[in-house]
This record gives sequence, structure tokens and C-alpha cells, in this order.
Amino acid sequence: MPRPHVGQRAPDFTLPDARGVPVRLGALLERKVVVLYFYPKDETAGCTVEACAFRDAYEDFSAAGAEVVGVSRDDGASHASFAAHHQLPFTLLSDLDGAVHELYGVQSRLGGLLRDRVTFVIDRSGIVRKEFSSMIDMRGHVKSALPVVRDLVGAGTTPAGP
Repeated sequence: MPRPHVGQRAPDFTLPDARGVPVRLGALLERKVVVLYFYPKDETAGCTVEACAFRDAYEDFSAAGAEVVGVSRDDGASHASFAAHHQLPFTLLSDLDGAVHELYGVQSRLGGLLRDRVTFVIDRSGIVRKEFSSMIDMRGHVKSALPVVRDLVGAGTTPAGP
């Protein structure tokens, strides 16, 4: 499936969090802008750098009216361990069968690991406002997403919510 691009509607989905509780993108968007990032695997070097960059900027994202959500094919137990080990304050979702990866056009290679590392900024109306893809610039995902979130909320196009 082709990747949703800037100006297009982000596909809605429901996936379990680390505790197995279903999380629906549409429900998150009712409250906040969503920074949705797809990453290859918990506890790998690049993914840890990326997750910790989002962790370190989490208060900035929250203050700007956004929720950070990570998605990988790891299971809930792996996510719980990864989040605890690195003190990640945001939600990690499990896409075990890769259906949401496919829905978002995030490609895998042989062995199941991603060949794409992609971040989407989705406004409260469900429209993709930023897409950033890089396998090697892990911190770039945060650096590209945060100004877009601030612009959306600052322009009044997306209220910060509660």
C-alpha cells in the first residue's frame, strides 16, 4: 500500500499497547496531535537512540499539544521491557502481523526488519502534516516533527486539548 503523504488522511487503526489495551488512532486524535513513528525493533542501537530522542523531547511535544506513539512488530512484553529500561513516557504499540505497517506503506525486508524508519505528524482532523523517513538520522525524526507540531498549535489550526 502507498504511504500517506502530506495533505492526505492518515489511515485509522487500533493496536494493543504494552499492556494489551487497544489504542485507536482516531481516539488519540480527538485529544491531541499525534506524532506516529514506526521503528524496526526494541533494544536495537538505532531504535534506542530514536526512542530516547523522543523521550528527551517528550515534555516539549506534550507542551506543544502532541502525543508521541511508537509502533513496531515487537510484542507487548518486549515493549514493556524496552519502555521500562529506557524510561520511555510514551505509548508503544504492537503490530505483530504488520498490517498497520502495510497500511502506512512502511516497508520490511527479508527477516521482518524494517527498511523504512518513518515518522508522521498527524493533526487533530486526521491529516498528515509531516512525513520524515530516515534509517540513519534517528534524532532527525524528533527535529523534523517538533517544529511542525508547534506550528500547528501556534497557528490555532489544532487546539492543544486538555
